[in-house]
Amino acid sequence: MTKTSCAQTSSHWDELPHEILLQILCYLEPHQLPKLQLVSRNFREVVLDDELWKHHCFERSSWYAFLRNRRKVFASLPEPSLSNATEAEDENGSLLDQDDSCRFDKRHYQFLQDMANWDPAFPDEHVSWYNEYIQRQGPPAINWLETPRLKQGTMEHFIEVRGMSLFSPNNGDDGIGSLMAVSPLDDGSVCLWDVNGTRGKRGGIIATSKPDILFFDGRGDQNTRRSKKIDTGVTECVSVNNSNNRAVFAVQSHLIEVDLSRLEVVNRHSFEWSITTLSQIQDGIPMTVGTSLGIHLQDFRAPSQFHGDAVERLDIPGEEDNPFKGIFDPNPLPPYASLSQPTPTSILHLPRPAGDSAVSDDIYVAGRFSNILHYDRRHFPKIMGSIYSGSRLSSLAALPYPFSTLDHEVRRRGELTAERVHECKTAGSGRTLIAGGEYKTKGSLEIYGLDAVDLSSDGPMQQNSTMKNRYTAASSIILSVINHGTKVAFSDGAGQIKWFERDGYTECRRIKVGHSDVPTQASLFASMPGSDDLARKILSTKTRQDRDRPNEDNVIFWTGDKLGMVSFTGDTLFTPDDFREKNKEVAVEEHQRQQYSQRMREALEKQADDARFVQGLGL
Repeated sequence: MTKTSCAQTSSHWDELPHEILLQILCYLEPHQLPKLQLVSRNFREVVLDDELWKHHCFERSSWYAFLRNRRKVFASLPEPSLSNATEAEDENGSLLDQDDSCRFDKRHYQFLQDMANWDPAFPDEHVSWYNEYIQRQGPPAINWLETPRLKQGTMEHFIEVRGMSLFSPNNGDDGIGSLMAVSPLDDGSVCLWDVNGTRGKRGGIIATSKPDILFFDGRGDQNTRRSKKIDTGVTECVSVNNSNNRAVFAVQSHLIEVDLSRLEVVNRHSFEWSITTLSQIQDGIPMTVGTSLGIHLQDFRAPSQFHGDAVERLDIPGEEDNPFKGIFDPNPLPPYASLSQPTPTSILHLPRPAGDSAVSDDIYVAGRFSNILHYDRRHFPKIMGSIYSGSRLSSLAALPYPFSTLDHEVRRRGELTAERVHECKTAGSGRTLIAGGEYKTKGSLEIYGLDAVDLSSDGPMQQNSTMKNRYTAASSIILSVINHGTKVAFSDGAGQIKWFERDGYTECRRIKVGHSDVPTQASLFASMPGSDDLARKILSTKTRQDRDRPNEDNVIFWTGDKLGMVSFTGDTLFTPDDFREKNKEVAVEEHQRQQYSQRMREALEKQADDARFVQGLGL
């Protein structure tokens, strides 16, 4: 009887129109809604409704809280003009005649207008507001990927990670939706991690190449020298081509191209100066390489000069070791753009406006100089213009949508109508350039609206479309900036990862990276205050939209020697202990070692506290 009545009740619920179900679900708390997905497919579609979760995102946003507080402050201020107008309306009886329904309609209209002013999405932008709510309000967790190790007899050493990029085999068309992290290691090898758990254990290492393949002169006793290894100061040292399953690594002044299917070197190329940054690889266009003194275009479609099956000669020096080869070489250097100030740190290929998935011919370069340089691939190496920043920039990102500082200032006050907001988002075909760096020891988050006509001008049009947040963005340098959903995410030198609205001023949330449970080097001071890691580079793990499962858009980061990932799951997806195979004796010994280290650390802290106390007494 009970089962029959429950089945009839469920069928009655399924017969209700979606509009009525949504009105009912609005009375539930957001944490109660995901459980209803298990009732039926119909309920799942209703529960994942974008407008429902967009409503919850807005209600709990810091943007809306700031707007309401601002209105309360202004409402408490004495304004004679407003009070006189109110008294006149009260005498006429216009306000007293309004019934409750009119007041409700007015509040509802104001709420919709405020939500339209807040809405960060553009009309043709696909947004999963269910994922947005999780990223904005869900409990975060820090997950540490498996640490590469080198076993030498009974000893085990950690190998430091020297960079990071993401790899989707065959542009995500490998049949299982794989996503891997690619990194060069300190021993000259290449390592692959499984990010989403499609090929092995999630967060675990699935393949590692032979050591020393990233050293330009191959294996040898001199490869331990610092001049042979990857420069630890280069953040953008690896770029991946998802179409042909290859990755390019910057090692000193050399580019090493590796086939990720076989983890073998297939091409090498040298430059006159040390490589400081690489652009991302896009289909059909050359990669842009930044060296300490110039900008170069590297087209890997050109015939390769490297033959992997050639017999390696160790008894005679190679051509690349000849210091006079470049002097007497009759072939001129390929065209490159020289820099008056050294060290570019970030190169961006600007996307085309929304609706066009291709990459434009515009190249933007930022670094340890005050301007963002603009090049056109069709007229390279001629510089097309520059945008004055005044900061030392570390990272660049872009959006294929327009940006206006004036519109965002008015929208933060909730003063634009919904129709006007729509006009602002659809007018023109501009794009947005996002930059992060340092200005007078503080973090600088900068957003530039690029007009479709003039992409590098410091005139009035550019000034009206420029936002520079140098006060509330970060207390120290911004290291890496990306787009994450409808938010701007960046990491700073204080060990924080922060999410901001696209206006550049409103902070959504922040997470502290903290410290890994397994330090890369054993130390009594590894877990002491001040030893937390910081994210030197962050990337979004979002793959193709039509294949992504809910809550799969995480943020993977590189600390300079290991990889981690921010997930919005509450509990960690994996821990370092999940990747270690050990027997009971080893586990007991390790536990005793950790306890001893903890006791010693506490003893040292107590001794330091006693010394400070005695010093304070003047003894």
